[in-house]
Amino acid sequence: MFKTLDDIGSGKRVLVRLDLNSPVEDGTVKDNRRFARHARTVRELVEAGHRVVVMAHQGRPGRESFVSLNQHADLLAEYVETPVAFVDDVCGESAIDAIRSLDAGEVLLLENVRMCDDELPEKPPAEHAESEFVRTLAPEFDCYVNDAYSAAHRAHASLVGFPLVLPAYAGRVMQAEYEANTSIANREFEGPVTMVLGGAKATDVIDVMSALDEAIDHYLLGGIVGELFLRAAGYDVGYDVGDGELYDHQWETNEARIRELLETRRDRILLPSDLAYEDDAGERTERPVAGVEKERPFLDVGAGTVKEYADVIETSAAVFVKGALGVFEDERFADGTVGLLETIATTDCFSVIGGGDTSRAIELYGLDEEYFSHVSIAGGAYVRALTGQSLPAVEALAQEDC
Repeated sequence: MFKTLDDIGSGKRVLVRLDLNSPVEDGTVKDNRRFARHARTVRELVEAGHRVVVMAHQGRPGRESFVSLNQHADLLAEYVETPVAFVDDVCGESAIDAIRSLDAGEVLLLENVRMCDDELPEKPPAEHAESEFVRTLAPEFDCYVNDAYSAAHRAHASLVGFPLVLPAYAGRVMQAEYEANTSIANREFEGPVTMVLGGAKATDVIDVMSALDEAIDHYLLGGIVGELFLRAAGYDVGYDVGDGELYDHQWETNEARIRELLETRRDRILLPSDLAYEDDAGERTERPVAGVEKERPFLDVGAGTVKEYADVIETSAAVFVKGALGVFEDERFADGTVGLLETIATTDCFSVIGGGDTSRAIELYGLDEEYFSHVSIAGGAYVRALTGQSLPAVEALAQEDC
């Protein structure tokens, strides 16, 4: 598919694209698992005696999270276990001088690549390759490494322009994410394949279900999308109450597709049998969906649903997860999401846990990532991989390899 770090050799000038995008609170950049994951690629390049220059982004122009990468350098250095220098420039004279002064085994982080005007426009790779940004930086390097799988669905200059003008390779995160997230289509499993689908974005879930079709034996639904499917099945749930604005507009957009999926795959779609809500005393309360009338928001699936879903997972050869089954950030309503993650962790199956909220639950509740085959740090790219849509940055690497 593409070349990897194993194909580079040693002693090169290497330009590396990472995705270090992180939460920012009161101007402080917060640590997240991306630093630890990408550190493996950087560390391996350092140990091979390369001069390593890192590109990354943070936020978007106009947002509070659009800040400098000066704090990212220190966070990355902790995981790479070697100093990471920083220059507050992307491709100007200061950046070029800093790049040329690097010695073998040293690491330099450039300023937020989205502060460069050439970066953000979505353009074909050939156009990006002709940009001043790419034409200025590329001559300073022997090769390019893309490790930013979680940004691979973007056709930005730093992701698709350099593979056309430099020998290009996939970093370890790119390699692992691609292999895991395409395994539904590329692997054969000796037993049932199950997908746990939740979260707030019904369209994403429906796109995944439509694209995978016969590849999945069981769909276990929860979260907002689970309620919308329950509504289509005739239950009095799946609409907004109070000040909520999560259900009705998604129902209007997706009703026809939800009904079609229920009609054509009802034997493979499992819906929640009970739901949990916050009662007047602030306690978690559960009730069956049969005969329920929605008077307040439901925040999780109930214990009965967890047991039914766990029984399916325990007999599965592979389990893929996209989206949380409840508001797990509140410990009272984490039983669905965490309960199924614990079941997956103790089941002898191939497992891929999607990025975003679901992978964050693993960290929040102290689950060991080693018990899962792969925990993705990708969000949008994970969904696009599952739905068979193109990933421009991956295609750029593959094109270079041809």
